[in-house]
Amino acid sequence: MKHRILCNLDLKDCKKEISNLKKISEFQNFLNKKDIEKRISDATIFICSASLKLDKKFFIKAKKLKFIFTPSTGTDHIDFDEVKKNKIKVYHIAKEKKLINNFTATSELAFCLLLNLLRKSLEANKEAKNGIWAREKFSGFQLKDKVIGIIGYGRLGKITAKIAKGFGMKILINDIKKIKKSSSFKKVKLDHLLKKSDYIFLHVHLTPKTNKLINKKNIKLMKKNAILINTSRGKLIDEKALLNSLKKKKIAGAGLDMIDGEWLDKKKLYNHKLIKFSRKHSNLLILPHIGGSTYESIVGARKFILNKAYRLIKR
Repeated sequence: MKHRILCNLDLKDCKKEISNLKKISEFQNFLNKKDIEKRISDATIFICSASLKLDKKFFIKAKKLKFIFTPSTGTDHIDFDEVKKNKIKVYHIAKEKKLINNFTATSELAFCLLLNLLRKSLEANKEAKNGIWAREKFSGFQLKDKVIGIIGYGRLGKITAKIAKGFGMKILINDIKKIKKSSSFKKVKLDHLLKKSDYIFLHVHLTPKTNKLINKKNIKLMKKNAILINTSRGKLIDEKALLNSLKKKKIAGAGLDMIDGEWLDKKKLYNHKLIKFSRKHSNLLILPHIGGSTYESIVGARKFILNKAYRLIKR
C-alpha cells in the first residue's frame, strides 16, 4: 500500500526530506486547519505540529489514519484514548535524547521571561521609543546571589541549572527521581523550594499527578518577591489561584510561555482571564508558546521526524 501523507508543518527548510518522502508516498502539505480537515479522511500518515488539537472530532474524520508523527516533546495536543481506540501509532521526539540534548531554546526563553520581568525591559522600551529616558523608574534586580528553584531536573532542568550557575545564582532542585549529589545545587523537598526560592522555574511533564502542581496552597508558601516561570504546560498551574495571587500581590510576578486553553479560538483567547489581566499589569508576561521556536530546534526536529517517517515507510 502506498501511504498518503498529510502534513501541516512549514517545511521550507526541509526540501531534501520532502523529496525523499514524495518518491515513496503521496505527500500533501497544507498549513491551513480547514484544508487539513478536508483531506484527513484519506490520509494514512499525519505529520503534525503541536498547534493542532487532535481530539475525538478529528479522529472521527481520520478514518484511515495509521501513524502520527509530531516533532514535539509534549504530546498533550493528542487524545491518546482515541489513539488507542483507533490503533494508531504515535511517534514524537520526547525520548530522542541525542537530538533534543542540543535544543537549549526553552531554558534560554525561561530566563528571557525572568529578565524581562526583573528589568522591566518591555515597558522601558516603549518609553525609550518616545524619547523618555526614565532610568530610575525602570531600576530592577540582578540575578547574582538570588535563589532559583528548579522543579524538574530532567533535560531542561539541567540546562537551566547550568545557565543559573553562569549567572552566579544559588540553585535548589526538586525532582521525583533520585539525583546524584552536586556542589552546584541542593536537592530539597517541594515545600522547602517554594519557601526559599526567589524565582521558581517549572520543568516537569504534565501528568495527572502534576496537574495544578502550583495551586493556592503552594502559592501561599512562596515569598512576596517570588517570580514564577512556566515553560512547560499551562495545566501545571491553577490559573485561578495564580491570578488571585498576582492581583493581591502575594507574589511579585509570573512569566508564562503558555496557558491552559491555548488552543481556543482567537476571541476566547482574547478574553482569557490571565491574558486580560496581563494587558493592564506588568507583573504578568505571557508569550504564545515560543519556547522551542528557534531555527535550530524547529528545523532540526522537523527534519528528524520527516526522516523517521521515511524510514518507517521504506522498510
